[in-house]
Amino acid sequence: MSYLLRLVVPDRPGILGAVATALGTAGIDIVSIDVLERGNGVAVDDIVVELPADRVADSLITAATAVPGVQVESLRPFAGPMDTHRELDLLEALAPAGSGTAKVLAAELPRVFRSGWAVVLAGSGDDATLLAASDAAPALEGVALPWLPLRSPLLLPSDAEWVPRRWQEMAVEMMAAPLDPEGTAVLLGRSGGPAFRRSELLRLAHLTGLAATVARLPPA
Repeated sequence: MSYLLRLVVPDRPGILGAVATALGTAGIDIVSIDVLERGNGVAVDDIVVELPADRVADSLITAATAVPGVQVESLRPFAGPMDTHRELDLLEALAPAGSGTAKVLAAELPRVFRSGWAVVLAGSGDDATLLAASDAAPALEGVALPWLPLRSPLLLPSDAEWVPRRWQEMAVEMMAAPLDPEGTAVLLGRSGGPAFRRSELLRLAHLTGLAATVARLPPA
C-alpha cells in the first residue's frame, strides 16, 4: 500500500536523512520526495512511501515523528504513478496539443500535483462552461462558482461558503489559476487534504502560463 505523507520539518542539514533512516528502520520504503516550501526555519515535504502489508498506517506517523521536530501534517493513501518527472511530461504533452490544451491539462495536472481531479472552465460563476475534465472530476452542474472569471491564482479551501455541503464533508481542498485573459481557468481538487500550499499555487500558475504560451505558438 502506498501513502502520501506530508511533513513539516526543521530546515536544517541532515533532517531528511534522519527521516529516511527512521522510516527505513521501520521497514518503510521511500518512493519519492518533493520539497514544497522552505522558510522561517521549516520545510514542507511530500513523501510517497510504500507500507508493508503487515504494517498499519499509524506506523508511518510513529516513525516520522520519532525524529525530533518533525510534524505530520497529513497522511492519505496514494494510488498515482510513481514518476519523478511529472512537470516535464506535462510540457512534452502540451507541445503537440494545439487546440487540445484543455484536455491535456485536465488529464495531466492531477498527476503533477498528486491531486484527485482537475477541470478546465470558462465563463462566469453563474454560467460556467466545462471545457475538459479528468476522469475523477465531480459533476459541476448547479454548483455556483463565484470566483469566476478568474484573473489571478486562488486557493479555495473546503470551508468556503460556495462549496457544496458534500464537498465540505469530504474536505475537498482546491486551487485555481487562470489559463488566458478571457477568463478560462483550471481548477484542481483533492479530497481529504492536505490543503494546497501557496508554493503549489505558484507552480500551477507557472504551468498554466506556459501552457497558454505553448497553445499560442504556430504549428512547426
